Amino acid sequence: MPKISVVIPLYNKTPHIQRALQSVFVQTSQDFEIVVVDDGSTDGGADVVRSIYDPRLRLIQQENAGVSVARNRGIQEAKADLVAFLDADDAWKPEFLETILRLRERFPDAGAYATAYELHEPNGKVIQPRYKDIPPSPWEGLIPNYFRAALGTPPVWASAVAVPNGVLRDVGYFPIGERLGEDGDMWLRIALRYSIAFSWQIGATYFRDAYNRACDSHFRQSEYCLVETAKESIRKGEVPPSMLPDLQEYMAKYTISASAQCILARKPEKARQMLANCKTRHFYWQKVWWYFWAIVPVPVSHFAWRVKRGVLRGNL
Repeated sequence: MPKISVVIPLYNKTPHIQRALQSVFVQTSQDFEIVVVDDGSTDGGADVVRSIYDPRLRLIQQENAGVSVARNRGIQEAKADLVAFLDADDAWKPEFLETILRLRERFPDAGAYATAYELHEPNGKVIQPRYKDIPPSPWEGLIPNYFRAALGTPPVWASAVAVPNGVLRDVGYFPIGERLGEDGDMWLRIALRYSIAFSWQIGATYFRDAYNRACDSHFRQSEYCLVETAKESIRKGEVPPSMLPDLQEYMAKYTISASAQCILARKPEKARQMLANCKTRHFYWQKVWWYFWAIVPVPVSHFAWRVKRGVLRGNL
């Protein structure tokens, strides 16, 4: 039995899937299997996977049902007790699995094992995120307060984390039908019940030049499912009092993000409703900022957004 199962959901990522797979094959720790779940790709991505011969690589094909269904299928097919996730348009550093397995050995009761990651911009610039309320590098250990840390750059990201299969069975799989934030809902459910181990060793690269990313083509018109999950956990009394203030600020962070996307989706009334019910101290001025844009006429807010996007892309 392999020490770790690598689950890669694949949907129309032909230009990137070989890079992702190669980043797994060059790992310093080689005791793994790879489960690629082709979620109904139409661009020949499955053929790229078939062209690579390695007995540790398996390809599973299904009709298009979304990234959560693909990840969940991969979890169900996994043979190892530890499941690592890698999106088809991202890549690992060679020491990623070695770092994850070291964390697992040191902290066997943790609910997830995550590493730092880097962002690769289309212009070639590489950015290393700064994390909030985590002891400075080269520290690695259990994150002291996950929800406080997650008020900044998320310390857990879908292509730089591994989760024990038993934990996945305990908290439930990825939520189906959610196009954005489905992974955040998973990390929230884990953090409510378990500690999360983290290493400053940079383990993965997020390529922002990858095409067909959901976050580039879809604006929300409702709350993130993780906010609803948090509300339900609070209602059921499942949140320790010491955790509640930071969890509420974490919810506010995503409520404000969802309201901003509602504005861009031409749903300012929905944004105003979200923001009116959003209680926060940490993100107070962000809330005020987006409430302002929720009350200005839609043509004005969209003109401002197009100008900003043009400036960022160098078109203006």
